[in-house]
Amino acid sequence: MDHLAAASFLLAARGAGAGGLLPAGLRPVTAADAYEIQRLTVASLGPVGGWKVGAAGPEAPPNCAPMPQAGLHQSPAMLPGAGFTTRDIESEIAFVLGRDLKPRAAPYARAEIVGAIASCHPGIEVLQSRFADVAAADPLSLLADLIRHGAYVLGAPITDWQAIDFSQMEVAQTIDGATLRRRGNPAGDMIRLVAWLADQGAVWAGGLRRGQIVTCGSWTGATAAPSAWAVQAAFDGAEPVKLRFGA
Repeated sequence: MDHLAAASFLLAARGAGAGGLLPAGLRPVTAADAYEIQRLTVASLGPVGGWKVGAAGPEAPPNCAPMPQAGLHQSPAMLPGAGFTTRDIESEIAFVLGRDLKPRAAPYARAEIVGAIASCHPGIEVLQSRFADVAAADPLSLLADLIRHGAYVLGAPITDWQAIDFSQMEVAQTIDGATLRRRGNPAGDMIRLVAWLADQGAVWAGGLRRGQIVTCGSWTGATAAPSAWAVQAAFDGAEPVKLRFGA
C-alpha cells in the first residue's frame, strides 16, 4: 500500500478538519502498515514529545502512538475550541522519563523501567480524530491516525508514586460540572505498558528519550464532550489537572 499517500491524507485532514474515512486503497492492512503511517505522519508534525500506550485488558497486547511535542501542555491549560470539534476526554496517568531507553536485543527488566522514570503525573488526553465518523473507521485506520490523539495536558508530579496501589486509585473526571468516577486502569500494570513501548513500540523512533511523556491509557474511557468548556481530572492524592477550551 501507499503509506505516504495515507499519511498525506491524514495530514490534510488536520488542516481542513475531520472528514471522510481513508479511501479503500489507503487503509492499512496490517499493524505494521498503521505504524508506518504513524511514522510518516509525525515526521511532518515536529519532534516527538511523548507516547500514548494502552491495552484493552491486563493480558491484552498493547498498542501505541507518538504524541507530537506541539500538542503537549502543562496544567492548567487553555486549548482553542475551534480546533477540537469532538473533544473526547480521557483521564490518564503518565510518566516522565529521566533517562533514555534505547532499542536493544534484550528486553528491559521491570527494575530498569522503574529506574528510568523521573516522575509520575495525572493527565488529560483530548482525542480529536481526523475522521468525522469514528464509529465507521476500522481499528487499523484509527491506529494509523495516532489513535485519535489531539492534545495532552500534564498535571503536577505525584509524590511517592512507587508506593501507590494504582489498582485502588480512583479518579473523578469532571466535565462542565458533571463528574464521572472510575477506579484503576483497565490495562492493569502500567509498567508492563512502558516496557512494551521500550522493547517494541518505540523502536522505529530510536527508542524512548529522556524528558518524554509516556501516558498509559484511559481510566475513564473516551467521554464524548463536543461542547465542553471546562474539564478536570482529580486522582486520589494528586493535584487536579485542569483544562479549558476557548471560543
